[in-house]
Amino acid sequence: MELIRGRHNLRSRHRGCAVTIGAFDGIHLGHQAVLAHLNAEAASLGVPTTVVTFEPLPREYLSPVEAPPRITTLRDKWPLLEACEVDRVLCLPFNESLRQLSAREFVEQVFVEGLGVRYLAFGDDFRFGNRREGDLDYVRALAGEFGYAVAPTPTLEVDHERVSSTRIRAALAESDFEAASGLLGRPFEMAGRVQHGQKLGRQLDAPTANIALHRIRSPLQGVYAVNVSGGGLHKAPGVANVGVKPTIGESLEATLEVHVLEGSPDLYGERLTVQFWHKLRDEQKFPSLDALKAGIAADKANARAWLANHG
Repeated sequence: MELIRGRHNLRSRHRGCAVTIGAFDGIHLGHQAVLAHLNAEAASLGVPTTVVTFEPLPREYLSPVEAPPRITTLRDKWPLLEACEVDRVLCLPFNESLRQLSAREFVEQVFVEGLGVRYLAFGDDFRFGNRREGDLDYVRALAGEFGYAVAPTPTLEVDHERVSSTRIRAALAESDFEAASGLLGRPFEMAGRVQHGQKLGRQLDAPTANIALHRIRSPLQGVYAVNVSGGGLHKAPGVANVGVKPTIGESLEATLEVHVLEGSPDLYGERLTVQFWHKLRDEQKFPSLDALKAGIAADKANARAWLANHG
């Protein structure tokens, strides 16, 4: 699978393809159905598939504090899109230049001149272009002029309700990991590289791996029983804290700290994947480090017991 960063990196060999566009946050079962549909149409035309997405996502650029928390980062999406047999991903930097494009300019510059689109699978709820005037009806109206076929993306329902990123975020906010996994088609996880932190966990008998989330906001907040993989670990039992560390100084960006319950592996610089299974408690501000230490000891015991009973 090829990643194309920006329109300026499009070449003549990228023209002539079946295209879909969107945030694709989560690469959930609904997205997977769209990509399976795209693959089938591309195969019938004998052309490759291209997914067009954005970084940052438009709502993050326009309203970073109010934007929905990410389910998956761009780095997380990569293996998921590859598993769906996508040929190419065009990642457009969402900036003022892109924002100012009219819907027609976007169609002409991205779909037609850039990609030479042959087939366009387009979501009925997706909007694009300045003032969001571009939608399914708009690209349909231009199909004859520019010589591409267009169709709405298929809708997938689970339990008589449409699968969507919004629905998954709601499940995660309620710590309903069974529901979230059922919509994602896999356990919910977050991944990132371990970086040096304040090393306070060593004083609390709970050395932690501090993982860079690369998210403005997190879909989770609290303390969780988890499994940890990477850096020589495979689904090792652990306890994770997601939040802003209220006892030792608040932060504007969400953080993920993971304590592996068995052993003391050196994980600095390693990329870890954390699977979330059960919420132990909300974040809380402890009155002292001694109280925090006792709270962490309880978290470790509760996580170990839950994972042992549900392994």
